[in-house]
Amino acid sequence: MGAHLELVRGDITRLDVDAVVNAANSSLAGGGGVDGAIHRAAGPRLDEECAAIRAASGGCAPGNAVVTSGCGLKARFIIHAVGPVWRGGGRGEVELLRGCYAESLRLAEERSLASIAFPNISTGIYGFPKDLAAEIVVDYLRGASGTLGSLREIFLACFDEENYRLYADRLGS
Repeated sequence: MGAHLELVRGDITRLDVDAVVNAANSSLAGGGGVDGAIHRAAGPRLDEECAAIRAASGGCAPGNAVVTSGCGLKARFIIHAVGPVWRGGGRGEVELLRGCYAESLRLAEERSLASIAFPNISTGIYGFPKDLAAEIVVDYLRGASGTLGSLREIFLACFDEENYRLYADRLGS
């Protein structure tokens, strides 16, 4: 049967899911966009958990993900996925973006989570073309959804209208 993909418009920090994915930077230090919003909503404990990860491993490389508790969010967990900076497409950006989603799903499955929400990773300040990201993400998640065990719901949370429209078109919504 697989996981159901659902498109939502709005603030990912307010979703009642098992895990939200943060479009993090390599230092896990918080920043702008989704990352800053998640850090602000989750509160200071998130900064402490991210500092502990930095101290233990130096952070998180692009294409990978790490997990913290949900801190002040409704979500039980925050999966911090570091997307690629777009440099024209010839430096493995597509594979790194796919890796963010694959690693996030793997971490959710390891914890037997039933629901996860993804933002539009790398399409803001990192400059990944929004239309290409929508194509990659929807195709990847559709293919992966049938192989998942515990995950039943995958939410694609779009804050801006452009991403929402691109994902709706790709999903045929």
